[in-house]
Amino acid sequence: MPGKTLDELENLTWGEPAFDSYLVATCHRLRKKPVDEFTVEDLRIMIGQKIGLEFLLPRAIDVLEREPLAAGDFFVGDLLVNVIACVDWLRTHPHLLHRVASVVKRAAAESGEQHGELHAALLEFLARIRA
Repeated sequence: MPGKTLDELENLTWGEPAFDSYLVATCHRLRKKPVDEFTVEDLRIMIGQKIGLEFLLPRAIDVLEREPLAAGDFFVGDLLVNVIACVDWLRTHPHLLHRVASVVKRAAAESGEQHGELHAALLEFLARIRA
């Protein structure tokens, strides 16, 4: 996977964006960027759009295991919020779901009441995967 882009990994080229928006243009651009060069913000954007999950979620989990509340450009923990929003996909990959659950437990302990909405989302995720 070193040096490969999502276009190469998925064997699918999107071409030029057909819609003029920052998000669409960014997603198209990121498909051409080597995955091993993705920043936290790049991961946050693409995972938030459910693009390239097979390749990007494991990479994001690696980041989160080192820094559970890693932040892109929006807020502390924004990468984790986008990762836990992929709960249905994660359920089909139990080994990754287990890793995410461990990260969420650590992040919930770290975030506490100072990050109320984030803390609530983490607890909701834990309750949802136990159900």
